[in-house]
Amino acid sequence: MSPAILPHVANLQVTRHGLRHTGPMDTLDYIHALRWDDLPAPIRQRTEMCLLDLTGIAIGGHTTRLSHAIRGHAASQFGGRQALLFDGRATSAAGLALAAGMSIDALDGHDGYNPATGHVGCGLFPAALAMALETGTTEGSEFLTTIAMGYELGSRLGPALHATTPDYHTSGAWIAVAAAAAGARLLRLNPDQTAHALGIAEYHGPRSQMMRCIDHPTMLKDGSGWGAMAGVSAALLARDGFTGAPALTISDPPELWADLGQRWLIAEQYFKPYPVCRWAQAPVVAALALRDSHNLAPGDIAAIEVHTFHQATRLAASEPQSTEEAQYSTSFPVAVALVRGGISAADIADDALQDPETLRLSRATTMHEDDEANANFPAGRLARVNLTLRDGTSLQSGWVTPQWDAQAPPTEAEFRDKFHALADPVIGKLRADAIETALHELPRRGLTPLAKLLVQPISPATTAARSA
Repeated sequence: MSPAILPHVANLQVTRHGLRHTGPMDTLDYIHALRWDDLPAPIRQRTEMCLLDLTGIAIGGHTTRLSHAIRGHAASQFGGRQALLFDGRATSAAGLALAAGMSIDALDGHDGYNPATGHVGCGLFPAALAMALETGTTEGSEFLTTIAMGYELGSRLGPALHATTPDYHTSGAWIAVAAAAAGARLLRLNPDQTAHALGIAEYHGPRSQMMRCIDHPTMLKDGSGWGAMAGVSAALLARDGFTGAPALTISDPPELWADLGQRWLIAEQYFKPYPVCRWAQAPVVAALALRDSHNLAPGDIAAIEVHTFHQATRLAASEPQSTEEAQYSTSFPVAVALVRGGISAADIADDALQDPETLRLSRATTMHEDDEANANFPAGRLARVNLTLRDGTSLQSGWVTPQWDAQAPPTEAEFRDKFHALADPVIGKLRADAIETALHELPRRGLTPLAKLLVQPISPATTAARSA
């Protein structure tokens, strides 16, 4: 291996029984040496649930204009032998990763990691799937292990990037490196090639500025699909002899990597009950708690105040004109929740954006930045909501946090219910059941049954893009 590109070397022994570590684990060794048998049972189950959750969101996101546009782009500009998910048109591995990553990002309901202030799975899953199909990998346990490995790297890469550069970048920046690691593993690259793949991905990953898209919500979203594409391309380039600069974030700061192989960060992800930005979820929880505990009707409410951290106050689209603006809003999701008792994908798109009572409440919402909530961010996302009723009564929620965080994750039943709520209306319950079963049986039946279900086109009757 080239000394200039070698990451920090740690204590690792690889035996026929898997990994044995006596200290911090070398990142390159970890990428290739991790085995399914090394994953504790709860981590195996969590990996399956992460994939089920991401698949449901991919299906829900498929109906958006964003997904329609990016799939058309991948089909026309990325020729290859793979098939676009739920579409069937031919594309390359990089095109598959791009389109699927952005389709998941199109519906902001996927998991995330608080210390990274962003996401891993939404780009990792498409990239790993694309590379598994490209390499002919059919072993289900190997695919699951690659996913678990990618979560462990990606969850450390995000905080590492934030610790080594002053800008707040989109998730695609570190997803690119995690995706390259998945590609390197599935391509069976040697250590030198793997190091170059990570270096290429870190250099070419989309270090786009997150708050620009928060202030101006568009289809750019969190850069996840672009990161997946960059990571797949990096692995393939490294295989063909392309060289990269050393990847700095795979070893620095060293304290972020000291527990690699010992602490499972996939178990510390949060999940979303509602398909909107995580920053808006605590205000939604607070508003629903007041609504339910006081048996309120939407017409009872005259004004809403949301007290929260700075970044959430910049989710400022009170009259969203697209689903992207609705997902990157605080006032509109809060209003939807107060009117409908929850938030579905349909509630933040199309004609729902023009609902008069929802718009009235959204316009009646005032955002307040709070020092206590600022101090708690990014480890937590605090919010409190005050409702002023038409009769002059004032109701206060107190501080709340979003549902389904790492301390209180969804149950397996809740994961499965969420999947079917997203998937059944789009692909039908029979196919959704088949995907759920194929995913659960990955270790026994392999990847092929699941992959066939994922690339099968959706009926034309259900593929019309949303107008929003």
